[in-house]
Amino acid sequence: MQLIAMLTMLVDHIGLVFFEDQMMWRIIGRIAFPIYAYFIVLGYRRTSNLKGYMYRLLGIALLSQIPYMVALDEIGVNAVGTLLVCIVILYLIDHHAKVVWIPAAIAAVALMEWMNFDYGLYGLLLVLIYKYTQSHVTVLSHFALNLLFLFLKGWVIEAYSIVTTVGIVYAPAAYRLFERMKVPKWLWRSFYPAHLTIIAIIEFIIALNK
Repeated sequence: MQLIAMLTMLVDHIGLVFFEDQMMWRIIGRIAFPIYAYFIVLGYRRTSNLKGYMYRLLGIALLSQIPYMVALDEIGVNAVGTLLVCIVILYLIDHHAKVVWIPAAIAAVALMEWMNFDYGLYGLLLVLIYKYTQSHVTVLSHFALNLLFLFLKGWVIEAYSIVTTVGIVYAPAAYRLFERMKVPKWLWRSFYPAHLTIIAIIEFIIALNK
Protein backbone atom coordinates (compact mmCIF):
# COMPACT_ATOMS: atom_id res chain seq x y z
CA MET A 1 0.00 0.00 0.00
CA GLN A 2 2.88 2.37 0.72
CA LEU A 3 4.27 1.84 -2.77
CA ILE A 4 0.85 2.39 -4.35
CA ALA A 5 0.37 5.57 -2.32
CA MET A 6 3.72 6.98 -3.41
CA LEU A 7 3.36 6.07 -7.08
CA THR A 8 -0.22 7.34 -7.44
CA MET A 9 0.69 10.58 -5.66
CA LEU A 10 3.63 11.00 -8.04
CA VAL A 11 1.32 10.39 -11.02
CA ASP A 12 -1.15 12.92 -9.62
CA HIS A 13 1.43 15.67 -9.20
CA ILE A 14 3.07 15.03 -12.57
CA GLY A 15 -0.34 15.34 -14.17
CA LEU A 16 -1.16 18.49 -12.21
CA VAL A 17 2.09 20.22 -13.15
CA PHE A 18 2.94 18.95 -16.64
CA PHE A 19 -0.27 17.52 -18.16
CA GLU A 20 -3.10 19.73 -16.95
CA ASP A 21 -5.32 18.84 -19.91
CA GLN A 22 -5.07 15.06 -19.32
CA MET A 23 -7.48 14.09 -16.54
CA MET A 24 -6.40 10.46 -16.33
CA TRP A 25 -3.30 11.46 -14.36
CA ARG A 26 -5.48 13.17 -11.75
CA ILE A 27 -7.99 10.32 -11.66
CA ILE A 28 -5.21 7.83 -10.89
CA GLY A 29 -3.92 10.26 -8.29
CA ARG A 30 -7.19 10.13 -6.34
CA ILE A 31 -6.08 6.76 -4.98
CA ALA A 32 -3.22 8.29 -2.99
CA PHE A 33 -4.68 10.53 -0.29
CA PRO A 34 -7.14 7.99 1.14
CA ILE A 35 -4.24 5.57 1.59
CA TYR A 36 -2.30 8.21 3.51
CA ALA A 37 -5.40 9.01 5.58
CA TYR A 38 -5.90 5.31 6.35
CA PHE A 39 -2.23 4.92 7.29
CA ILE A 40 -2.56 7.87 9.66
CA VAL A 41 -5.33 6.02 11.50
CA LEU A 42 -3.23 2.83 11.60
CA GLY A 43 -0.19 4.77 12.77
CA TYR A 44 -2.21 6.47 15.51
CA ARG A 45 -3.48 3.09 16.73
CA ARG A 46 -0.19 1.24 16.56
CA THR A 47 2.49 3.72 17.56
CA SER A 48 4.07 3.35 20.97
CA ASN A 49 5.37 6.92 20.84
CA LEU A 50 2.63 9.27 19.67
CA LYS A 51 4.67 12.37 20.45
CA GLY A 52 7.55 11.10 18.30
CA TYR A 53 5.11 10.22 15.53
CA MET A 54 3.67 13.73 15.59
CA TYR A 55 7.14 15.29 15.55
CA ARG A 56 8.04 13.23 12.48
CA LEU A 57 4.90 14.46 10.71
CA LEU A 58 5.74 18.04 11.70
CA GLY A 59 9.27 17.66 10.34
CA ILE A 60 8.02 16.24 7.03
CA ALA A 61 5.41 18.99 6.76
CA LEU A 62 8.02 21.71 7.33
CA LEU A 63 10.48 20.17 4.85
CA SER A 64 7.71 19.86 2.27
CA GLN A 65 6.18 23.31 2.57
CA ILE A 66 8.38 25.32 0.21
CA PRO A 67 8.65 22.52 -2.42
CA TYR A 68 4.86 22.14 -2.19
CA MET A 69 4.25 25.83 -2.84
CA VAL A 70 6.84 26.06 -5.63
CA ALA A 71 6.15 22.78 -7.43
CA LEU A 72 2.35 22.92 -7.32
CA ASP A 73 2.01 26.72 -7.36
CA GLU A 74 -0.09 26.61 -4.21
CA ILE A 75 -0.57 29.12 -1.42
CA GLY A 76 -1.49 27.06 1.62
CA VAL A 77 -0.33 24.22 3.84
CA ASN A 78 0.62 20.83 2.41
CA ALA A 79 -1.24 17.55 3.00
CA VAL A 80 1.13 16.35 5.71
CA GLY A 81 0.19 19.40 7.74
CA THR A 82 -3.44 18.37 7.35
CA LEU A 83 -2.67 14.84 8.53
CA LEU A 84 -0.83 16.23 11.55
CA VAL A 85 -3.93 18.22 12.55
CA CYS A 86 -5.97 15.03 12.12
CA ILE A 87 -3.70 13.21 14.58
CA VAL A 88 -4.13 16.01 17.11
CA ILE A 89 -7.93 15.85 16.77
CA LEU A 90 -7.93 12.05 17.21
CA TYR A 91 -5.90 12.44 20.38
CA LEU A 92 -8.22 15.11 21.76
CA ILE A 93 -11.30 12.98 21.02
CA ASP A 94 -9.79 9.98 22.81
CA HIS A 95 -8.40 11.80 25.83
CA HIS A 96 -10.64 14.78 26.52
CA ALA A 97 -14.32 15.50 27.12
CA LYS A 98 -16.60 16.81 24.39
CA VAL A 99 -16.51 20.24 25.97
CA VAL A 100 -12.80 20.34 25.04
CA TRP A 101 -12.44 18.46 21.77
CA ILE A 102 -15.53 19.79 19.97
CA PRO A 103 -14.47 23.48 20.19
CA ALA A 104 -10.90 22.42 19.37
CA ALA A 105 -12.07 20.52 16.29
CA ILE A 106 -14.17 23.48 15.14
CA ALA A 107 -11.20 25.81 15.61
CA ALA A 108 -8.95 23.38 13.71
CA VAL A 109 -11.39 23.19 10.81
CA ALA A 110 -11.68 26.99 10.68
CA LEU A 111 -7.87 27.27 10.68
CA MET A 112 -7.44 24.66 7.94
CA GLU A 113 -10.03 26.28 5.69
CA TRP A 114 -8.74 29.79 6.33
CA MET A 115 -5.11 28.84 5.70
CA ASN A 116 -6.00 26.62 2.74
CA PHE A 117 -4.66 23.32 4.09
CA ASP A 118 -4.49 20.71 1.33
CA TYR A 119 -7.69 18.64 1.61
CA GLY A 120 -8.60 20.57 4.77
CA LEU A 121 -11.97 19.58 6.22
CA TYR A 122 -12.29 16.79 3.67
CA GLY A 123 -9.09 15.21 4.94
CA LEU A 124 -10.17 15.42 8.58
CA LEU A 125 -13.59 13.91 7.88
CA LEU A 126 -12.03 11.07 5.88
CA VAL A 127 -9.66 10.25 8.73
CA LEU A 128 -12.60 10.24 11.16
CA ILE A 129 -14.50 7.91 8.81
CA TYR A 130 -11.60 5.45 8.77
CA LYS A 131 -11.24 5.69 12.56
CA TYR A 132 -14.86 5.34 13.64
CA THR A 133 -16.68 3.33 10.95
CA GLN A 134 -16.40 -0.18 9.57
CA SER A 135 -17.38 -2.23 6.52
CA HIS A 136 -20.30 -0.97 4.41
CA VAL A 137 -20.69 2.10 6.62
CA THR A 138 -17.15 3.18 5.74
CA VAL A 139 -17.85 3.00 2.01
CA LEU A 140 -21.21 4.75 2.32
CA SER A 141 -19.69 7.45 4.52
CA HIS A 142 -16.90 8.08 2.04
CA PHE A 143 -19.45 8.24 -0.77
CA ALA A 144 -21.51 10.77 1.23
CA LEU A 145 -18.34 12.79 1.92
CA ASN A 146 -17.54 12.95 -1.79
CA LEU A 147 -21.12 13.97 -2.53
CA LEU A 148 -20.96 16.69 0.12
CA PHE A 149 -17.79 18.19 -1.35
CA LEU A 150 -19.20 17.95 -4.85
CA PHE A 151 -21.86 20.42 -3.71
CA LEU A 152 -19.65 22.47 -1.41
CA LYS A 153 -16.59 22.89 -3.63
CA GLY A 154 -17.37 21.26 -6.95
CA TRP A 155 -14.86 18.45 -6.41
CA VAL A 156 -16.02 16.21 -9.24
CA ILE A 157 -12.80 14.27 -9.68
CA GLU A 158 -12.58 13.46 -5.97
CA ALA A 159 -15.37 10.91 -6.48
CA TYR A 160 -12.74 8.49 -7.80
CA SER A 161 -11.05 8.43 -4.38
CA ILE A 162 -13.68 5.98 -3.16
CA VAL A 163 -11.86 3.26 -5.13
CA THR A 164 -9.31 3.11 -2.31
CA THR A 165 -11.95 2.68 0.37
CA VAL A 166 -13.75 0.00 -1.62
CA GLY A 167 -10.47 -1.88 -1.92
CA ILE A 168 -9.68 -1.61 1.79
CA VAL A 169 -13.17 -2.75 2.84
CA TYR A 170 -14.04 -5.38 0.23
CA ALA A 171 -10.63 -6.76 -0.72
CA PRO A 172 -8.88 -7.25 2.62
CA ALA A 173 -6.84 -10.18 1.29
CA ALA A 174 -5.40 -7.99 -1.46
CA TYR A 175 -4.78 -5.25 1.09
CA ARG A 176 -2.87 -7.64 3.36
CA LEU A 177 -0.82 -8.77 0.36
CA PHE A 178 0.09 -5.19 -0.54
CA GLU A 179 0.80 -4.42 3.12
CA ARG A 180 3.60 -7.00 3.09
CA MET A 181 5.33 -4.99 0.34
CA LYS A 182 7.12 -2.68 2.75
CA VAL A 183 9.29 0.16 1.56
CA PRO A 184 12.24 1.42 3.62
CA LYS A 185 11.20 3.91 6.31
CA TRP A 186 13.60 6.53 5.00
CA LEU A 187 11.98 6.33 1.54
CA TRP A 188 8.43 6.44 2.91
CA ARG A 189 9.18 9.45 5.10
CA SER A 190 11.23 11.39 2.56
CA PHE A 191 9.21 10.73 -0.58
CA TYR A 192 6.70 13.56 -0.18
CA PRO A 193 9.21 16.43 0.15
CA ALA A 194 11.72 14.77 -2.20
CA HIS A 195 9.38 14.27 -5.16
CA LEU A 196 7.99 17.80 -4.80
CA THR A 197 11.54 19.18 -4.79
CA ILE A 198 12.42 17.23 -7.94
CA ILE A 199 9.27 18.46 -9.70
CA ALA A 200 10.11 22.05 -8.72
CA ILE A 201 13.66 21.66 -10.10
CA ILE A 202 12.36 20.22 -13.37
CA GLU A 203 9.91 23.13 -13.67
CA PHE A 204 12.77 25.58 -13.10
CA ILE A 205 14.92 23.91 -15.78
CA ILE A 206 12.04 23.94 -18.27
CA ALA A 207 11.41 27.62 -17.57
CA LEU A 208 15.07 28.45 -18.16
CA ASN A 209 15.06 26.70 -21.54
CA LYS A 210 11.97 28.45 -22.87
